[in-house]
Amino acid sequence: MRGMHETGPRSVTAELTADDLDVDRTLRPKSLDDYCGQERVRENLRVLIQAAKERNEPLDHVIFSGPPGLGKTTLAGVVANEMGAKLHTTSGPAIERTGDLAAILTNLEEGDILFVDEIHRLNHQVEEVLYPAMEDFFLDIVIGKGPAARSIRLDVPRFTLIGATTRTGLLTGPLRDRFGISYRLDYYTTEELARIVVRSAGILGVDIDQQGALEIASRSRGTPRLANRLLKRVRDYAQVKAEGSITWDIAAEALKFFEIDEMGLDWMDVKILTALTKTFRGRPVGLTTVASAVGEDPATLEDVYEPYLLQTGLIIRTPQGRQATQLAFEHLGVVPPATR
Repeated sequence: MRGMHETGPRSVTAELTADDLDVDRTLRPKSLDDYCGQERVRENLRVLIQAAKERNEPLDHVIFSGPPGLGKTTLAGVVANEMGAKLHTTSGPAIERTGDLAAILTNLEEGDILFVDEIHRLNHQVEEVLYPAMEDFFLDIVIGKGPAARSIRLDVPRFTLIGATTRTGLLTGPLRDRFGISYRLDYYTTEELARIVVRSAGILGVDIDQQGALEIASRSRGTPRLANRLLKRVRDYAQVKAEGSITWDIAAEALKFFEIDEMGLDWMDVKILTALTKTFRGRPVGLTTVASAVGEDPATLEDVYEPYLLQTGLIIRTPQGRQATQLAFEHLGVVPPATR
């Protein structure tokens, strides 16, 4: 992921290492009973899965939407486990040609689940071929070009497509309408994240008390992925500084050491707010200008950092650009220009 610069420390909220990914996979729940949070989605899925199993049919196609890190990929794995089906995983950008899609679909078996992450980034030609596969379970593939071109029809097994997207607005209408089940995942409460932290700590063999778990959860931006990532960083700190046990004091000390403040802001978030409050003195500023001021890619700024700053009311979007709010000035201890 872009956003790492030699001039600044590593952003805990924006970057995943290979080790993080490996551990994240081990921490993912395998069943609906183990899955914490998203109660409405979980209970709805429980009913739909039971009904499909009783009819001995594949589950209807499902799409999960919402910000990164809320458990869309995890839920796909949970659905596959609950259905007793094999899960095949790919992503929208990875399916470049219709032949790629044909190879994937024809290798599926009856009842298998195909998970496509970032499905809004599917090539439009691939998307057109996917429609009949979702509705009628066949593919129409054109072979050759010009007068020698011919179309062949391939039957595909009855399967379930699970799509995940962080940008619902970029989904085309025809694709969105072909999903019979659609859920948007919400941010988690601090209590839900604390349960996830305690569960993950048990899997990792980390000694943690309830207050320590709550402190980590309160700085996790409502996101399980970040909660698990911060837990691992606090675990490392506790291992070196506190004989491995995580209490409230150790959690707060560790998170301060890693530059995660009480609102869950990391060094880049603070850098963005500092630019808006001090450099631009609270005036509205365009995205590219803010990105240049903090040395970050505009797309990363918009997709990774901005959603949480908007959610917490630290910045607002105006027709003239991004603007720091009164809360941002108070959080940084900066006096707003109007009161000087």
